[in-house]
Amino acid sequence: MSPSHALTLVAATRSPHKLDEIRRILGTDPGLRVLSLDEAGIPYSPAEDKVEAFDTFEENAKAKAAYFNSLCGAATIADDSGLEVDILDGAPGVRSKRFAPAAGLTGEERDRANNEHLVKLLASHKPHRRTGRFVCVAVLHFGMGEPLVFRGEAPGTIVLEPRGEGGFGYDPHFLDADADKTFAELDPEEKDARSHRGRAFRALGRHLRETLHY
Repeated sequence: MSPSHALTLVAATRSPHKLDEIRRILGTDPGLRVLSLDEAGIPYSPAEDKVEAFDTFEENAKAKAAYFNSLCGAATIADDSGLEVDILDGAPGVRSKRFAPAAGLTGEERDRANNEHLVKLLASHKPHRRTGRFVCVAVLHFGMGEPLVFRGEAPGTIVLEPRGEGGFGYDPHFLDADADKTFAELDPEEKDARSHRGRAFRALGRHLRETLHY
């Protein structure tokens, strides 16, 4: 499929970090073109903040994909992702972005508060008790029929001291067991190869190649 006939996908996210990762993961495929919400002509609306109101990653991702698909009419990809820590009974889970008790924070301030809250809860536990995983559920919605769902997981351990300058969110505290580096210490290509989002969106890309035969 030539670039002029590429399948256009609208990425249902306002996070520039997440958009960059999705584009990197799918960007090596010349048959796909990924648009941001701004590029698709969808301005921010407070209503979209209420879409992710469910208790599972899959339900939230489906709701987000359906909501933005209804606005743009194009094939839409969305994901919901987060960190699950075993000793915290799977928390922060779907509340990963809103984990810290402080309200009204955004961007790096919110990330910092979430990480501080996580470290506080885990400070008394030994490393072998701080196991968990990043989870990503990616959804592809064409606007008709059932949306397609792809799941990716990345196991690891939470470290109390942040390591690395890259990534975002909980990345400086998430140690990849095989690489012996936090996600913030991995370069972007390494992270994509190992991450939950990389695994979910590579599966989505494979599905498109196999079904559309490009």
